[in-house]
Amino acid sequence: MSEPQEPDSGTQRLPTVEAAPSGGVLAMDQSASGSSYEPAAVPAKPGGRAGRFRSGRRIPAALVALVVLGGAGLLLYDIAAVRAGHPAMRWRRSVADDLASRHLDDVWVLAGSALAAALGLWLLLLALTPGLRALLPMNRRHAGVRAGLDRTAAALVLRDRAVEVAGVQSVRVKMSRRRATVRAVSHFRELDDVRADLDTVLATAVGELDLAKPPGLSVHVRRPAKKG
Repeated sequence: MSEPQEPDSGTQRLPTVEAAPSGGVLAMDQSASGSSYEPAAVPAKPGGRAGRFRSGRRIPAALVALVVLGGAGLLLYDIAAVRAGHPAMRWRRSVADDLASRHLDDVWVLAGSALAAALGLWLLLLALTPGLRALLPMNRRHAGVRAGLDRTAAALVLRDRAVEVAGVQSVRVKMSRRRATVRAVSHFRELDDVRADLDTVLATAVGELDLAKPPGLSVHVRRPAKKG
């Protein structure tokens, strides 16, 4: 039967030192920490699919309508005048003679064609794209109700949540439709700890925004720049 051994109170465990990697120097304090997360899949809501809001395009539509109306009215007036026995307007005769004398490879003909094609493509792009990129659609809780959140307001919410984390000195948030990029400056605590807390707080904040398509999250934490 062995005798009980008394604990040795005169010895202490020495701290271990992590060896530096070969060819490198052991870093005493890191200067940056970052992480990136893709958005999680959102289940379908009972209110239906929440699509993007479409812009009315009032200014482009008004300009196109005025140009078409003015050109069509002027051309119809000139045609009616010719049918009534009056000579055609000088500008129409000048344009007809000029077009008849120019070749298809003329610089002005090519420039005008390119301009007309560019304007046509621009109008098609405006007609096919929804616009209102700064308005993020939110989940639909009811079929007849749609809600949206401005990207600037969403960025302010994330910034306010981030500055509440211990060790965060300043925060900049850039919000897009697909990703929220958060850049924080930490003046104390370990950067990995600050970044981990930011990951948790910001992930919760993004979920509380109740967006139909939650953006991905990219968090970067660094030390403040040294003065002098």
